[in-house]
Amino acid sequence: MAHYVTEEPIYALATPYSPSALAVIRASGEGVLSLFQPYFTGKLLKASSSSAVHGFIVGKEGHRIDEVVVLKYEEGHGYTSEEAFEIMCHGSLPVIRSVSMLLEEIGIREALKGEFTYRAFMHGRMDLTEAEAVEEIVSSKTAKGAGEALERLSGSILAEAEKAKDSILNILASLEVQLDYGEDEIPEDWVFPSEEISVLRSRLLKIASTFRSSRLWTEGAVVVIAGRTNAGKSSLYNAILKENRAIVSPVEGTTRDYIETNAEIAGIPVRLFDTAGLRNTDESVEAEGIRRTESLMDKADLIVYVIDSASEDTAPSGSNVLTVYSKLDITGKRSGLAFSSVTGEGLEDVLDAIAGRLTENLESVEDVPQIASDRQRKKLEEAAETLLEAERNQDFGYDVIAMYLQSALTSIGELTGEVTGEDVLDRLFSSFCLGK
Repeated sequence: MAHYVTEEPIYALATPYSPSALAVIRASGEGVLSLFQPYFTGKLLKASSSSAVHGFIVGKEGHRIDEVVVLKYEEGHGYTSEEAFEIMCHGSLPVIRSVSMLLEEIGIREALKGEFTYRAFMHGRMDLTEAEAVEEIVSSKTAKGAGEALERLSGSILAEAEKAKDSILNILASLEVQLDYGEDEIPEDWVFPSEEISVLRSRLLKIASTFRSSRLWTEGAVVVIAGRTNAGKSSLYNAILKENRAIVSPVEGTTRDYIETNAEIAGIPVRLFDTAGLRNTDESVEAEGIRRTESLMDKADLIVYVIDSASEDTAPSGSNVLTVYSKLDITGKRSGLAFSSVTGEGLEDVLDAIAGRLTENLESVEDVPQIASDRQRKKLEEAAETLLEAERNQDFGYDVIAMYLQSALTSIGELTGEVTGEDVLDRLFSSFCLGK
């Protein structure tokens, strides 16, 4: 697991390591500008913050490495809020390697995954929900998922957390008045604010309920096309992709192993699998393919079980099974959802059914921010449950109520990172990509 050291200057390639017109290498940390200036012909130290400076990077022997533009950030500015710079150089692999080697030679080490965002969080540039949104934007597979993550990056979850925190603190403040007095000195009776707690709990749980929907649009779903041999699985796979990716043959057992690709169905990102046909066999390779098919079916968000319309096959039971009948052009039978890979008839109905099954039971909540982090969901539900416990135990005295309210505050603090252990931070940021 990553262990971050914020006292050292760091650098990372922020663009893919492949030939391109331009590459971006970013560096951050105390004194990083002074370390770099002797090896850059532009007047970087004299430039104002957030300005671009043109010049050449030169090696220790004085030879030119590349002509570049460098963006300068003084402390308090830029992504990490530390002193920083970003080099825009040519995207040649030898140039990228030479610049990287120079930075290490002058005392700037290569960053760990997520280390730039970790520093931004530690310097108060963003809270933990905004930091998670950074990686969610990078990993989003659809425009909808990226848009929701961008909203979180703008602080929508933080704003909700602050409102919840203020509500609980106001209740605690009124309760503290009672705790500060003796029983005979209490100025007025204190009534548990059931309605206020109920509204707050409902709001927290409503935000938590958006997790499944946001996760679907951000990360996508696993869709496995399964069925018996020669049922038309590969034909459906190719029809969905609109290209001949899988071999289609009248010979049974053509597909010996699964194949997969990323696709979109009604805007939903999916990992689509075509699998080996299910049947009894003594052939060892085909048997292994069937075992892998069954393993994939166990992990699938949705199993599209294809049945030859002329056969007596039946689909397995399960809430995540969608039965589809193939070869409609041959049999003409519509005993249910059916399609023809030859004429295309029924294919749109199949796609609509897949999208419908993936999105069924997902709450569409428009008046609260969406979350895609399981960690955030757990903290929201934890805070809501603790508030419910406060109400359930209100007859046990003010100090007990205060204990539960303080616990709810802790959960909200952990949601935003105001209260978070170092091990949690290390685990969270180490999942980020390099350069972030």
